[in-house]
Amino acid sequence: MLKIKRLYWFMLKTFLPLFMMTFCICLFIVMMQFLWKYIDELVGKGLSVDLIAELFFYAALSMVPLALPLSILLASLMTFGNLGEHFELTAMKSSGISLLKVMKPLTLFIMLVSVGAFFFQNNVLPPSQVKMWTLLFSMRQKSPTLDIPEGAIYNQIPGYNLYVKQKDPKSDKLYGILIYDVSSSSMFPRIVVADSGSLTMNSEKTHLILNLEHGNWYEDLATGTTMTNELGSDEMYRREAFKSKEIIIPYNDNFTRMDDETMRQQYVGKNIEELRHTIDSVKQKIDSAGNMIGNQIRSVPSVGVPTVRLDVKQDTTIAIPVKPVVMPKALDFDSLKASIPGSALRSILYSSISNLKMKKQDYEFRTYSLDEDSFIMRRHEIELQKKFTLSLACLIFFFIGAPLGAIIRKGGLGTPIVISVLLFVVYYIIDNTGYKLARDGHWPVWQGVWLSSAVLLPLGIFLTKKAVDDSAVFNPDAYRNFFRRLLGLHQSRHLTLKEVIIEEVDSQVALGKVAALKTHCQDFLEKYKARQDYLTYLQQGYDKTMLNALAAEIDDVVDYLSNSRNQLLLNKAMDFPIMRGLLTYHITNYKHVGTALAVVFPVGLPLYLVGTRHQANLKREIKVAQRVCDEITQIITSDMNENN
Repeated sequence: MLKIKRLYWFMLKTFLPLFMMTFCICLFIVMMQFLWKYIDELVGKGLSVDLIAELFFYAALSMVPLALPLSILLASLMTFGNLGEHFELTAMKSSGISLLKVMKPLTLFIMLVSVGAFFFQNNVLPPSQVKMWTLLFSMRQKSPTLDIPEGAIYNQIPGYNLYVKQKDPKSDKLYGILIYDVSSSSMFPRIVVADSGSLTMNSEKTHLILNLEHGNWYEDLATGTTMTNELGSDEMYRREAFKSKEIIIPYNDNFTRMDDETMRQQYVGKNIEELRHTIDSVKQKIDSAGNMIGNQIRSVPSVGVPTVRLDVKQDTTIAIPVKPVVMPKALDFDSLKASIPGSALRSILYSSISNLKMKKQDYEFRTYSLDEDSFIMRRHEIELQKKFTLSLACLIFFFIGAPLGAIIRKGGLGTPIVISVLLFVVYYIIDNTGYKLARDGHWPVWQGVWLSSAVLLPLGIFLTKKAVDDSAVFNPDAYRNFFRRLLGLHQSRHLTLKEVIIEEVDSQVALGKVAALKTHCQDFLEKYKARQDYLTYLQQGYDKTMLNALAAEIDDVVDYLSNSRNQLLLNKAMDFPIMRGLLTYHITNYKHVGTALAVVFPVGLPLYLVGTRHQANLKREIKVAQRVCDEITQIITSDMNENN
């Protein structure tokens, strides 16, 4: 018991520093992504350091759901990769401690992290997102800091374009000033030209004051109305020369923080209880509006005949269906159409088409509000489901990273980072795809939100099982042999001369094994001389027991000959074919299943064509084995004669 406790403490001491380090790294990376996305809205507005720090603090809290699963994946990969690389995991397994036992303390810790992630999503994330988005929108509305360049048009003052030819950095004097005033509703801007001037701001930082010297004011009065000057003539243009002039321009340079209440009403600022309340309210509103539209559609007369009768009882309107009009005989529309003159018929058709278009537009307009409410309800449902997905994602990524690290046995930051980034990119793409499909209403919300978990959960189970069983998941030869067996491709043997041989090859024993193998090969070929017909192949096929025995006998002969010191004999033993246990040799053990496949030609016929080809290849391989037996017999006999 003491040993297990020490093991648990050792695993926690190994994992926790790596987890804290990877969490900080991942959070920093996603924060840089946030900064690059909104850098244009923050730079050049004279924001104070405390405002920027506050925004980054709330942004960091909002980015935790993105950084936490990735940090768990990376930390578990590094932890178990280091243990495997330094053979510590091998020592634990040799002591009788299974991988699941090693993972147990970290599993409990990740479960606690998952529970904490749920409460974080529900209690901490909504107010932090409200603060972050409120600050960000307030900063967007903040006017940029005045920095008028030389020789370029400055358009950051609302309603004004300002050009300055030259600036005096010591006295802040402006020279060669050209102002375009487009703040009025007129399509003709006011133009002010001045030789020099200065730009200041009032104490409240709400207005700019332009003190201009030696200039002209140009204004086009062609705004649709006529002004009359003192002489009584119409004046459509005005020019004013001045020695000094002061222009006051509204410009708010203060930072005004928006009210949190607006953002708190959005889906990002609500917890589970508030989200459920909003979903129920919006759903009730949609159902009520849908029923009202449905009643209106049903109350519309059909071909001029009312379909319902409205009855008002105690301030309640009840729609009572009207019995449909039953005609004694069907109306002959062709004769009716022929009796109407051409001009009148065209007028009727045009009128009908126009009425249909109007009704279609009317019904589409009525559904706009329903579509908007449905979109709002889906966004709230997505946010509600996401309160739970983070917790499951933490567990899934741990059960992917821990066994994967035990399998690849590579620690450090190299291989684990590459694998983690690839897996997380796949997770992010799947999660984002499901989110958009659910948001746009193409999929149910629960399917879109839980899509990434449904895809990665089987991967975690598969890797955990393989790691516990010590399976060679990343052995390329295993996959190569699997696809060779699946596609019916040939395989080759590889034998090398052993430096130390414990059991020497006895020539007489070897000759006996080879002769017996040749006899069994001949027995098989005699049993299946001709090509099997369609029904026999699907019902019986080749004898699987006989094939397995023949394959085992060939492997036994090769294993025995591999102890030989004769390189020529080893080379010849490698010519023995590898007997593959293809499914096409023997389709089924049940005769009635084979009969059913034979009846279903689209299935049975392709199986027969492929299977008989594989059977023909098998016969050729067995004949090759017979030939190799003869050649090996000659080599052994020749060696015996030379030794005698």
